[in-house]
Amino acid sequence: MNTPSFPPLFSGLAVEGQVNPFDKACAEAARGCDAGLVVHDLGANLLRAALVFAPDVELVDAMAMLPLCGVGFQNALGALGPPEVAVHLEWAGGLRINGASCGTLRVAASSSNPKAEPDWMVIGLELPLWPETDTPGDIPEQTALYAEGCADVNAMELLESWVKHTLVGINTWTEDGVKALHKDWRGLSHGIGEDITMNEISGTFLGVDEQFGMLIRAADTTHLIPLTYLLEGT
Repeated sequence: MNTPSFPPLFSGLAVEGQVNPFDKACAEAARGCDAGLVVHDLGANLLRAALVFAPDVELVDAMAMLPLCGVGFQNALGALGPPEVAVHLEWAGGLRINGASCGTLRVAASSSNPKAEPDWMVIGLELPLWPETDTPGDIPEQTALYAEGCADVNAMELLESWVKHTLVGINTWTEDGVKALHKDWRGLSHGIGEDITMNEISGTFLGVDEQFGMLIRAADTTHLIPLTYLLEGT
């Protein structure tokens, strides 16, 4: 069986069955594995993967890895899929392909203190390749990659491309800050200007602040939900 090929400083770890790559990556990170570990499970119907980071900035800034990995995914699929396939990104990590929900990104870190520099951070990707049922129209708001004209996209190549494009984004972010990432993410964002409920706050999704915190306008007040709200397991 072929194994994915990753850029220098990245290493792969294949898991399968009941082992969730996101959980495995968090466990390996907590044990002190090197940054750049890519835990992956290329299932027949589901692509699951997780990247381990070792941020050298405060958590509130390191959280930019979540939208950065989203932009990296869009770039990866854009390089491999048909040009008419549209990818959009939800603030909370959800992925949308041609308008329908299609997988998600997740995030965990060693600390939830926004001002602390975390020892590690993990970004997970889950992407359905095939619909769960033979009648996908039963759930019109959900889709799968191969149901959206991407049947020729090889899951392993998509994983490799995601890591590669994410690395490019990391290098740009490291050298130039968040300005380019903000521009790229906003061009792909889903739901800005629409009504939304997040963290029991309902209102209009205005966009994000410099650190990608969600801005919700409710009545006469604008609420800020920091991106750290999305951290799992802390």
